Amino acid sequence: MCDTMVARPGETKSGALLFAKNSDREANEAQYLQHVPRAAHEKGAEVRCTYISIPQVSETHAVLLSRPFWMWGAEMGANEHGLVIGNEAVFAKIAPQKEAALLGMDLLRLGLERAKTAAEALDVITGLLARHGQGGNCAHLGRFEYHNSFLIADAGGEAFVLETVGREWAAERVETTRSISNTYTIGDKFERASQGLLPQAIERGFVAEGAPFHFSDAYANRKRSAFATGTARWCRTSELLDERSRHDARGLMAILRDHGAKAARERDWRPDGVMGGSVCAHASWGPIRRFGQTTGSWVAELGAGRAVHWLTGTSSPDTSIFKPVFFGPGFEGAGLPDFGPAPGGTFDPATLWWGHERLHRAVLDDYAPRIRAFAAKRDRLEAGFVARVDALLARGGSAEEAGQLSREIWKEAAEAERGWLAEVRRVAPRPGHSPSLLYRMHWSKLARLAKMPA
Repeated sequence: MCDTMVARPGETKSGALLFAKNSDREANEAQYLQHVPRAAHEKGAEVRCTYISIPQVSETHAVLLSRPFWMWGAEMGANEHGLVIGNEAVFAKIAPQKEAALLGMDLLRLGLERAKTAAEALDVITGLLARHGQGGNCAHLGRFEYHNSFLIADAGGEAFVLETVGREWAAERVETTRSISNTYTIGDKFERASQGLLPQAIERGFVAEGAPFHFSDAYANRKRSAFATGTARWCRTSELLDERSRHDARGLMAILRDHGAKAARERDWRPDGVMGGSVCAHASWGPIRRFGQTTGSWVAELGAGRAVHWLTGTSSPDTSIFKPVFFGPGFEGAGLPDFGPAPGGTFDPATLWWGHERLHRAVLDDYAPRIRAFAAKRDRLEAGFVARVDALLARGGSAEEAGQLSREIWKEAAEAERGWLAEVRRVAPRPGHSPSLLYRMHWSKLARLAKMPA
């Protein structure tokens, strides 16, 4: 399950658009940061997506993606023109298609590769949906199909929420701030909709002919959304966005690290059990979190002279460091840090994602004292990174300088994580504070599947 947020320029301290997402996937489903350059394609060419091939366009834009290692599509990403998109699984009264088609993640990547603005991406995604549909298994292990919603935004400050049911859809323009989660959120104020959306709702008895049409009331499977804690997390992110009159990147990082109001009150809180509506999710033995957790996080600042993407490239933002990548208008030629080799489904310390899992899973052995061993250092380090980026932007540093700064920060972050792992391992076990037996059994099984060393 996931959470995605946006704050338009009038709501931010810098005047840039802010976008943020936690991608929640299976606990061993490594996510890969990938840059795909701009490319020209021959007439009649096709592109192979996760399950199906579709006609390719003559030119695709350069994209920066965070994608599950096994699929073609991405959970979140940006393109060279300052367009960003994140997607969510949503659950309708109509069952999702099991037969292979485009995944929501494929639609996200295709939108980034083929559009320059949020409005164009909305047209691209809905057009592909009409022609090819959405469907197929979205799970790394097991079986999981779903419909998709999207938050689409651009460096010009425009943003849309797009929510789909099969090939039908509704779109709402974002006015100020907005979040989406694993529940339908569009009501009766949508700006556009597919031609078949209302007729389908009438045909299936979701709304009476001539009655007022409320999209989410008509289509949402409320029980399934509640089971996925989608409504609870949407309420939580909406509340946290509303608490501030002006937003900045560090504020959105804090929201992505949020474990809920209960965790904020308890000094000895730990992610053991059901967890409920935690934005920052850790796999646990409860029915909701048995497999899923946050496997990647992203905060973007776009417009007002900024094209900065703060990426973890690793699971669990509370145990991770957000690091800057300059990618977008004004930073052509900045170059990117080395994201390392692509990960797979089993432990590989040479990869960014699995290398971090040693720290993440060590913290989970006794969460409260182990996260306190380095959380303050993490926050100070990130604050320093943000200050250095702000200073470079304020003096009008070149794209080459921005790229160099980014590479330096990524190296510093890697060194810091190595030190924190050593500190966490020195935290002595606390009698009477061991995680529950079910929790330990669950993580032992995940470690065996991933071939994680003891």
